[in-house]
Amino acid sequence: MAIKVYKKNTAGRRNMSIVKPDDLTSKKPEKSLLAPMTQKAGRSHGKISTRHQGGGHKRRYRLVDFKQQKFDIPGKIIAIERDPNRSALIALVSYKDGDKRYVLASEGMKQEVEIVSGENAPIKKGNRTVLKNIPSGTIISNIELVVGKGGQLSRSAGSGAILMAIDGKMAQLKMSSNEIRLVSKECYATIGKVSNFEHSAEKLGKAGRNRWKGKRPEVRGSAMNPVDHPHGGGEGRQGIGLKHPKTPWGKPALGKKTRKKKRYSDKFIVKRRVKK
Repeated sequence: MAIKVYKKNTAGRRNMSIVKPDDLTSKKPEKSLLAPMTQKAGRSHGKISTRHQGGGHKRRYRLVDFKQQKFDIPGKIIAIERDPNRSALIALVSYKDGDKRYVLASEGMKQEVEIVSGENAPIKKGNRTVLKNIPSGTIISNIELVVGKGGQLSRSAGSGAILMAIDGKMAQLKMSSNEIRLVSKECYATIGKVSNFEHSAEKLGKAGRNRWKGKRPEVRGSAMNPVDHPHGGGEGRQGIGLKHPKTPWGKPALGKKTRKKKRYSDKFIVKRRVKK
């Protein structure tokens, strides 16, 4: 894994960098595992429902297998690829029965390495097995919340959870946010953390790279007029003049708890995440 920093020969190149994973292959995406993506541009019935979305490069969705339910059939990694729809890398796996699937690449995955998914799979990076068979203290990723539903937790680049203990029917997990939660010990998880951990160190360098991703410009509320935003107005640069920051519609913007007070999953959270 290396970070390439560009020469400062233009304003846009100044401080721009890209992450170049060592094991990335130059192979084109597998055609049978691509699906079309329609652009919504943050609109519902033609009206903007999510601001700052629109444009962006045309992309195709990669059909990633989050369940990995080809149990006890070894698969060989034939390519490590970038996915334009996620921060993590993906691995193209060819199974012994001839089937090909994309899976989330975990740290250390390389070409020609064999991985396997199953209840009795060896405890090795990249393999997938049930939580009850994983030793305490192991870093895991792509974790199921509901048995058989497929991985839902720890799927972004560099993320992983620590399996703290098995207690009765539940496994205790410590998330990267320091939240401690309970998950059924029959749920599946992948050994090792997700690949491309240096993704967060990448510097865009210019606004155009955000436009390629479909992100439109944001304007500060304090730069607007009072008619357009609660933070607007004033001569010169001013503070917002409010006890708490607000959205353009007058709702609390920072620190407001939005989680339902009686959510069904509250009983599975042992310790809340620490707000930074």
